[in-house]
Amino acid sequence: MTHQPDTPSKTLIVVTGPTASGKTALAIDIARELGCEIISADSRQIYMGMPIGTATPTADELAAAPHHFVATLPLDAYYSAAEYEADVMALLPELWLRSDYVVMCGGSMMYIDAVTRGIDDIPTISDETRRRVLAEYDSHGLPHMVRWLRELDPEGAETVDLQNPRRVIHAIEITLQSGIPASRLRTGQPKHRPWRTVTMAIDYPRDELFDRINRRVDRMIAEGMEAEAASLYPLRHLNSLNTVGYKELFAMMDGTMDRDTAIARIAKNTRVYAKKQLTWLKRRPEVHYLTPSMPLLQQALRLIKQHD
Repeated sequence: MTHQPDTPSKTLIVVTGPTASGKTALAIDIARELGCEIISADSRQIYMGMPIGTATPTADELAAAPHHFVATLPLDAYYSAAEYEADVMALLPELWLRSDYVVMCGGSMMYIDAVTRGIDDIPTISDETRRRVLAEYDSHGLPHMVRWLRELDPEGAETVDLQNPRRVIHAIEITLQSGIPASRLRTGQPKHRPWRTVTMAIDYPRDELFDRINRRVDRMIAEGMEAEAASLYPLRHLNSLNTVGYKELFAMMDGTMDRDTAIARIAKNTRVYAKKQLTWLKRRPEVHYLTPSMPLLQQALRLIKQHD
């Protein structure tokens, strides 16, 4: 097990915020300026095979600065925020040897919390438990799983996103594996981290952000997202593809939604997701907001230097 020394001279720069707010470009600019590397904090970009629908950094962007946790997992791989925490904590000592800075970029807030605040110690899920729970889901669907979770952990069911199969499944797995309700294992106490963390987000007015989202969806469609989704259609049952963009296009391919409605629904559901990200940001007083009408890199560097 890698032991991480207490290195307060090191700084983790978290570039986060809602989807379509310009995180990737800013993170690359910061990494190039400081000569450091980027850790992606995106729970969908970590999978291979869906670059358009997840807005994975382009080849040019990946070449501009070293990236980690981008397109590294097959679509059928199970991967939790706890596993992400462990993997990042194992990687950081190597990155600290090359620079005093590391940039973390993404909008998957559970991933960011996993690294900056830590996840409560929960049991490793055995293959047997995982197969049992997934078999129940495959046979009976999400409503059955929600009922099962409410029986196993009524208190936890009040806080889990019951529309998200992955969250419901994982809560059941933890409860079955540990023998006690998952909610009792969650203390919410942040872990000590031996580095400084500087967290920033680009603060677009909501109407401007939503316009950026709408234009991004149009761009994804123009770049071939429908063809990408069609190639993934046989795998649509996988949790990695249970995400905005693909769900709507799969519905179109099933014949339950016409094309115009599917595209409009992608934009709408992306805006809903952005609102959830904004809600998370409001609960984090450590987030510093950058003004998009002013040079972003200069603002970011000034903020980083203030914390050195």
